Amino acid sequence: MRYQNATAYRFLAPYLLIFSIFWLWPIISSFLISFQATRTVPWRFAPTFNWGRLIGDPAFFNALKNTLLILVIQVPVMITLAIVMAVLLNSPLLKARGLFRFAFFAPVVVGEVAYSAVFRLMFNLDYGIINKLLNSVGLPRIDWFSNVTPAMAVIMIAVTWRWAGYNAIILLAGLQSIPQDVYEAATLDRVSKLKQFFYITLPLLKPIIVFCAVLSIIGTMQLFTEPFLITERGGPGGGTETLGLLLYRQGFRSLNFGYASAIAYTMAGLAIAISLVQLWLTRDPK
Repeated sequence: MRYQNATAYRFLAPYLLIFSIFWLWPIISSFLISFQATRTVPWRFAPTFNWGRLIGDPAFFNALKNTLLILVIQVPVMITLAIVMAVLLNSPLLKARGLFRFAFFAPVVVGEVAYSAVFRLMFNLDYGIINKLLNSVGLPRIDWFSNVTPAMAVIMIAVTWRWAGYNAIILLAGLQSIPQDVYEAATLDRVSKLKQFFYITLPLLKPIIVFCAVLSIIGTMQLFTEPFLITERGGPGGGTETLGLLLYRQGFRSLNFGYASAIAYTMAGLAIAISLVQLWLTRDPK
């Protein structure tokens, strides 16, 4: 038995070596850098320098507010939409289900830069298709990128478009794992389809919904591409700047690696804390 274990670890050794060099050590190194003042030459150990700045930095709290706003509004809307899409995709009445499944999953395959450019064109003030549609029904044009609220709405719409179908496919797999006997018994007891959805489908789908929600929370805490490309680096005036964008600005524009590392670990801590709270709130009562 001991020989078999040693053989298994020898097979794992190349992966563990690569993991340690390219994943484990950067994680540890980044944590250590967060306790150093990196704007001086040479770097000096200053445990409270970056973390103390984090507490009193208005830019950090602005980015945190924007990130949490997207999290609170966009994630529930996207998960709800994904559930509806999954139920429709699972319906036996739907023809060409394979085609629709591919169509809903396709946005994930599209490059982030490409789809961000398309969304920026769609919401352009002068020649965007969205403003043309508004004009066609008698509504005034909206300057989507010069005001904070419309700009934030564009980011939420873009993120929802990209990831709703992905979550719908995951939820569809969960739906297809529910035994049909449960629905047949409910139908024999004359339970309506609506009640079957709320009292059978949703409770049995709860672990998959929680899984999708946790993934979405982690993704939202790292949100970078959409505010960087669609609203031009978190504009207007930092109104759509997220924690991921603030991290980039501090680390790669200002070369303040210590402060950027502190922001990164704060993002990771918040994502873990919010996910744990959600798991606790949605746990099965014993």
